[in-house]
Amino acid sequence: MKRFILGLILGIILTWGAIWYYGNHQKNATLQDARDRIVSGAREARDAAQNQFNSWGLTPDNIRDELARTGKVIREKAQDAGRVIADSTADARITAEIKTKIFSDRDLSALSISVSTTDGRVTLSGTTSSPENIAKAVQLAMNTPGVREVVSTIQVK
Repeated sequence: MKRFILGLILGIILTWGAIWYYGNHQKNATLQDARDRIVSGAREARDAAQNQFNSWGLTPDNIRDELARTGKVIREKAQDAGRVIADSTADARITAEIKTKIFSDRDLSALSISVSTTDGRVTLSGTTSSPENIAKAVQLAMNTPGVREVVSTIQVK
């Protein structure tokens, strides 16, 4: 009888251990799958942003060269250049939206960067800490609806 009870207890312990092991193993596989999807999505977003930077010529080297040559950075959206018919309310909305984006970005200082808009043409001026931040400010402006051209005279301090 003692052997039977001991065998029963041992069987229950082994069964419980097997259930626990396979249950945790499946949870870990699900967590790993979710982690892999998040990492994959982050890589795709990074690559898309990098492709956009490259297509607009917003690499740090391009920014440095253009600042050295002309003292400003100009980018134009070719597909929107002829379509935008802006008025003062649209320009004010564009300016407000870009200022909000700059304010929301932890790398950019809304106090150091001034934004003005005329007929869909955005002018960014002021100072920032790096060419990368100039590129980021230009990208934020270019990604705003109604913007047809961005001129940046932001200087690296």
